[in-house]
Amino acid sequence: MLLHHRFVRVAKKNGSKIAINDRTTNRELTFSKALIASLILAKKFKKYPEGFLGIMIPTSAGCSLSILGALMCGKVPVMINYSTGAAENAEYAQRKCGFKTIVTSRALLEKIGCRLVKGMVFIEDILEQVTTKDKLSAAVKSKLPTPVLLNRIHKGEPDDDVVILFTSGSEKDPKAVELTHRNIGTNLLDIHKMLEITPDDIILANLPFFHVFGLTVNFWLAITTGCTMISYANPLEYKTICDIVRDFKITLMVGTPSFFQGYLRKSAPGDFETVRIAVSGADKLPAALREGFRKKHNMDLFEGYGATETSPVVSTNLPDANKPGSIGKILPSVNVKIVDHQSGEEVPTGEEGKILVKGDSVMKGYFDDIEETSLHLRDGWYDTGDMGMLDEDGYLWHRGRLKRFVKIGGEMVSLVRTELVLEKHLPDNVTCCVVEVPDSAKGAKIIAVVTEKVDEKTILKKMAEELPNISLPKSFVVMADIPKMGSGKVDFRGVTSLIQEMNGVYTKK
Repeated sequence: MLLHHRFVRVAKKNGSKIAINDRTTNRELTFSKALIASLILAKKFKKYPEGFLGIMIPTSAGCSLSILGALMCGKVPVMINYSTGAAENAEYAQRKCGFKTIVTSRALLEKIGCRLVKGMVFIEDILEQVTTKDKLSAAVKSKLPTPVLLNRIHKGEPDDDVVILFTSGSEKDPKAVELTHRNIGTNLLDIHKMLEITPDDIILANLPFFHVFGLTVNFWLAITTGCTMISYANPLEYKTICDIVRDFKITLMVGTPSFFQGYLRKSAPGDFETVRIAVSGADKLPAALREGFRKKHNMDLFEGYGATETSPVVSTNLPDANKPGSIGKILPSVNVKIVDHQSGEEVPTGEEGKILVKGDSVMKGYFDDIEETSLHLRDGWYDTGDMGMLDEDGYLWHRGRLKRFVKIGGEMVSLVRTELVLEKHLPDNVTCCVVEVPDSAKGAKIIAVVTEKVDEKTILKKMAEELPNISLPKSFVVMADIPKMGSGKVDFRGVTSLIQEMNGVYTKK
């Protein structure tokens, strides 16, 4: 079923229930009002000529309704990352997908200091132009019998695009991922089944909708299952998020390790009492963070795995199936195989290789990029570029990006492995990442980036007990604010560039 049609059916059944409680604007919308508002925006958006409609609005009722409005009038939302380089990201999206109109917020542009991009229109202006006639017309339309109403909004096929999302660009230029109604819909059904979602669940929506984790699990999961979504635009306001979780009795929340680290630091015992499931994804979950939640809140923080190209969830740990350190059991509609990264042959259980994923949640492809699509998608199998293994119990284990393996002196070295060992020996208040830089003697060498000055000699001595010399960092660089993507992932390209700009820092040892 088309996702916006699924929303209409849910809205018609849950009219008076709160659909969105927007804590940024202190605005509540019932499902009935959300349906009416979506129909109003659909009429307003229909005048724009392109098939794509850029959306650059923070996580909020306004962003949610804009996505629904765009789909109801037959346009595909193109979600634009505003966390860093918003203007450049907007222009990149316009060029890549060949459209002009971007619905954004004047308040957002002012807050982040973003210049006006040609083609931008403001949601504030659109809402000001809504007349009493518009409201009455949409209200009457919303009361039509469900089959009649569904016939009055855009129809289509399950394999039509439901969104264009951009990859993080942490390693190279972002790619435009085409996800269909079938892709996200399949993932939703699996999540619904595995997490045992009910309409009584209260979902925290604080991840950006330009990131697939937020779009699928914060937005679509809530809006198509009759759950109440409590939205807040800034996941970095850790204390506020903890207050929201406590005050609104959140039962389901997801996030990245860096966000959960902030919540652990700023929370008080009891803040997460009502949370039945908290899933961390998008990056590796440090053991210390998992233990921190268990000690402070007596709760499990479950680790999951996914990608933009897989809509996103591939696997996750759950209350009744949890193996800490793994990235969980595979979702019912997903197939995974582990292959040798050179030969492409499937490897036996317990052996490491490249993770390939197949199923209805795998993307249609990269928009207008046949070369990249053919490189990553073959015979329905998506090449994640990640290394991992499946154990005898069916749990998937992540071993890092293939691109985060570096050849030093002819040996393949895992930067992720070095990071994991380094993290164990750092003080609790220090975070890190590991990158490679060129080295004339051995081709490359490892640099450890830490947020505070540390006792390098002692740490290296402890690391040497677990790692060969070739895997040890050759230098430590202090970087108080390690660059992050909007999703909370480390921006490895950005970190490496900054290190290389620090004249000679990485050549000292």
